[in-house]
Amino acid sequence: MSPETALAAALERALSKAKRPLVVGLCGPQGSGKSTLAAAMTRRFDRAVALSLDDLYLTRAERDDLARTVHPLFATRGPPGTHDLELGLATLAALDRGEPVALPRFDKAIDDRVSTGPIDHAPPGCRLVIFEGWCVGATPQSPSALQAPINRLECEEDAAATWRTYANRALAGGYQQLFARIDLLVFLRAPGWHAVLEWRREQEQTLRRSGARGAGLMSDDEIERFVSHYERLTRHMLEEMPARADLVIDLDDQRRCLSIEGPVSDDIEARVRDNIASSENGGRSVHPRPTSKS
Repeated sequence: MSPETALAAALERALSKAKRPLVVGLCGPQGSGKSTLAAAMTRRFDRAVALSLDDLYLTRAERDDLARTVHPLFATRGPPGTHDLELGLATLAALDRGEPVALPRFDKAIDDRVSTGPIDHAPPGCRLVIFEGWCVGATPQSPSALQAPINRLECEEDAAATWRTYANRALAGGYQQLFARIDLLVFLRAPGWHAVLEWRREQEQTLRRSGARGAGLMSDDEIERFVSHYERLTRHMLEEMPARADLVIDLDDQRRCLSIEGPVSDDIEARVRDNIASSENGGRSVHPRPTSKS
């Protein structure tokens, strides 16, 4: 079963019960296929929109200011503390009201938010929001877990744990308010940290092939340092998120779906079988779909 098939089956059931826009938190490490999967869901379902946590980054100037006043590592986008949470909350609130709100957009090639050019808008009366991001739905670590550095970046550039402590406190604060709006949490579980670096390199190669230019493009050495900013929280999520996610999609090194787990996984298996049987039966559902009470 593909990740797309598994997620679509879960969304069909959830949408049938939703009385307001269904917000799906789609979490997974860098390069795990979140954006591709989110785009597939917006094509598959009507009045659906994808909102990326990446598009909520603070501007480059704001991150530079954070780097000066808190810690130099905050010049790099990604960790908690580098997102505009008020923008995210305002966007979700507008979607809840059914407004065709302008969607924020961040250009990684120039490492800054886009303020000019074409702007995408959500469809009026949006009923499905795929809120995707590498740490969407994440919870903070305990203070004791922050003491020992876990990689060269932390050892050499955050020896006093100032950066990671600030990021952890940020995650424990406003991020939890933002994540509280999530109705269904889906986790794309990588086979391990070893896969994340290779997936991120593939992302960069795709960006280069697209013809993108700008300061945000990175060499392989720069990529390795860049992903080190994400390592601590990614490892934490790989350990703790599967126990509380509504749906866990296990991936292999090639991003193929190995298994699905979670409270809604049994229903997914039944729904996929029903969809197959329906197709073989000329499009008539063998089992009736649940209908919304709203």
